[in-house]
Amino acid sequence: MSIYVGNLPYEVTEADLNSVFSDYGSVKRVHVPTDKETGRPRGFAFVELGTKAEESNAIDTLDGAEWMGRTMKVDEAKPRK
Repeated sequence: MSIYVGNLPYEVTEADLNSVFSDYGSVKRVHVPTDKETGRPRGFAFVELGTKAEESNAIDTLDGAEWMGRTMKVDEAKPRK
């Protein structure tokens, strides 16, 4: 499973997200998509933790939490169509 993290500030980095999610388990991967033209982060990211239980705990705890002046949207990532 992968976690979708939305409503992020554009200045967020992979290190920022790694720091937040490491409180919930071992972070396997963090991906912050960027705009192809500007190279600027697009305001969302994907995070993978070590186990489904760690990911579920992070989703339950962080969804709707205030971070870096924004209210995060944290949910299970949907497969690409």
